[in-house]
Amino acid sequence: MLCALVRGPTTGHKLVLCRSVAELLGPVHDVRCLSAGRGVYQRQPRSQSQSQSQLQNPAHRPDLLSLSRPAVSSKLSVRSLHSENDAMFYSMYAYLSNLPRLHVLGMAVVAYVVYYLIQVVKRPIIACSDGPFKQYLIRKVPTLENKYWPTFWCVESRAQTVLASLLRSKSLPRVNYRREILSLKDGGEVALDWMEEGCDSSAPCILILPGLTGESQAEYIKCLVFAAQQAGMRVVVFNNRGLGGIELKTPRLYCAANCEDLCEVVQHVRRTLPEKCKLGATGISMGGLILGNYLARKSDEARSFLSAAKIISVPWDVHKGSASIEKPVINSLLGRHLAGSLCRTLRNHLDIYRDIYQDSDIDIQRILRCKTIKEFDELFTAKQFGYAHVNDYYSDATLHNKLDHISVPLLCLSAADDPFQPLDAIPIKAANQCTHVAIVITARGGHIGFLEGWWPSTKDQYMGRLFTEYFTKALFDEDGEFQHTANKMHERFLAKQTVALASSSPVLFAKKIDADQLDHKVKLM
Repeated sequence: MLCALVRGPTTGHKLVLCRSVAELLGPVHDVRCLSAGRGVYQRQPRSQSQSQSQLQNPAHRPDLLSLSRPAVSSKLSVRSLHSENDAMFYSMYAYLSNLPRLHVLGMAVVAYVVYYLIQVVKRPIIACSDGPFKQYLIRKVPTLENKYWPTFWCVESRAQTVLASLLRSKSLPRVNYRREILSLKDGGEVALDWMEEGCDSSAPCILILPGLTGESQAEYIKCLVFAAQQAGMRVVVFNNRGLGGIELKTPRLYCAANCEDLCEVVQHVRRTLPEKCKLGATGISMGGLILGNYLARKSDEARSFLSAAKIISVPWDVHKGSASIEKPVINSLLGRHLAGSLCRTLRNHLDIYRDIYQDSDIDIQRILRCKTIKEFDELFTAKQFGYAHVNDYYSDATLHNKLDHISVPLLCLSAADDPFQPLDAIPIKAANQCTHVAIVITARGGHIGFLEGWWPSTKDQYMGRLFTEYFTKALFDEDGEFQHTANKMHERFLAKQTVALASSSPVLFAKKIDADQLDHKVKLM
């Protein structure tokens, strides 16, 4: 049914009810024009003689009895239904087009608030086996029990990633480190930057490993350094070869799968610190890959040196992470930026490579034109460290299948929307069966972002707060509860390893039992 407001030629307004579209467009042609401005139908006046002639002529009179026929009634019902739908559509269009802008803005704000509260603000997921470590974290780290409230106007992953970097770089001052140059066994050199201001002689220390091209003055490193300083802990930042303003002494750089340099650095830092001073370690992004591989491959050695460890925004599955960073358009732009940083690092040390690779299959000039991280790794990193293919390098660097070998309490922070690492690549199932690994997954946060608050403050952010709470409890450990928890975790770790060894190789299991009994007899003697 359609209703139209018509204006008579001489009188005021009249309400005309049209029963169907057929009456509007019938042979009488009552509808003469359509007002373009208001969508109003106007009926033209008819002369009296014309009306009488139509009534007298049977051909022009409507057959009232025919309207009761079923077929005609069905057609009229369908037409009436279509007319009602059209009327509803036009009414809605007229309402929205005449709606004040403030009302539209208010409706949009309300809709976004509902979306923010339901889809964005969530309590983080803790992927960890039900055991001593998970119970300790829930009891001693209050941030894990609270919802993460990302910055209201910056919840998109790439926006969090870029804006966090910009805000920290503009607001955090330069850190005055004490630099130490460490000479490695192969003749290479790395820079260790110490921050010890305001720390006691017995204060614990945290070793920090930056990301792919990061160094001690990177904004996310300074964020953690200041957080540790406020908590009374000293910090030492491990700058990879060729970074931090250090010249290369050997043609070797660094890669995510190689932890030889880290082994030497950990041993040196442990010797430098007082005996009662506990040592922890943190790796960010690619630094998390290096630290994770060290914890898995050097499990017993790492446990003897480190009391606790933490990794942030690590690309767990390097294959999927590489594919994710190359997705158009914004992800690929971030990848191009990192690839450009790798090329600049290589260009800064070009003199040492030009003569070495002059007659080899490594084309330095082509490498300097790389547009993606995978292309750089394929042409340079994989070949430099002896991998036949870049996929072999990525498989060796991947962590998701190595968690069972880690024996140091490891807390991991990842965001479900990390553009460098898709959610399905985070090893949640493996962590749920692991004794020493707990993965905290927030709904938002981007890559090393984790901004929160109406205007994100650089002094107290989610990433730094979780970092401080965990290491304060683990390294100071005034009541000894963390050490007691770590001992329980190691007992479960050894029992799980024993079961796995017995099921996989009974012969090796028997030899291990004999060796353990022999060690026990020697200790008794």
